[in-house]
Amino acid sequence: MGKCGHEVKLIAPQYVCPFVRRQKNDVADAEAIVIAAQRPEMRFIAPKTEAQQARALLFRSRDRLVNQRTELVNALRSHLYEFGHTTPQGIGKFRHIEAIIDGATCDPPALVREECRDLLKHIAEKSRWIEAKAKQMGTLSTHSETTLRQQTMPGIGPISALALEAFAPPMESFRCGRDFAAWLGLVPRQYSSDRTDLDQENQLGANSISAR
Repeated sequence: MGKCGHEVKLIAPQYVCPFVRRQKNDVADAEAIVIAAQRPEMRFIAPKTEAQQARALLFRSRDRLVNQRTELVNALRSHLYEFGHTTPQGIGKFRHIEAIIDGATCDPPALVREECRDLLKHIAEKSRWIEAKAKQMGTLSTHSETTLRQQTMPGIGPISALALEAFAPPMESFRCGRDFAAWLGLVPRQYSSDRTDLDQENQLGANSISAR
């Protein structure tokens, strides 16, 4: 649509829902989108580039592999637990589980040990894929000036910097740093009706502390 000369603007679904006047269908959704787009206070989302979509796909692929590996590890731990062997949680304890299965004191039947070894192979394969994805992310993070600048900040590594570039909208769309923190989910939700109520609550809290 952009190549045809149209100006593309995206609206978050939660901003459109209040304008749906009747049951949800294509016509009602289209009408609500038009009404919401005409609101002067409406906030629009900048469309992502193809490069951002490709990097986001890389992150989703890695998350899928992590979830699959977690499922396999939990299955392995549950199989061992049925035969009286408790194992600690976390992928960092993977070697401990291997030692239990290959140990001389492992008493489960041979069929159980064989199935557990198959799970160990699948888990090791998933781990290699995850490490390969992480290495690819680290390489991609060195190809952008923005990600290199972000990595100079304390606590921001290659994967975090690449994630910000892949998922975050342009920084120009935020009015201040607090808006960006709210987009990340770092700022708690406000439940007060206005600033006056918040000031009254703070004053009440200060008076309570001083009375004590």
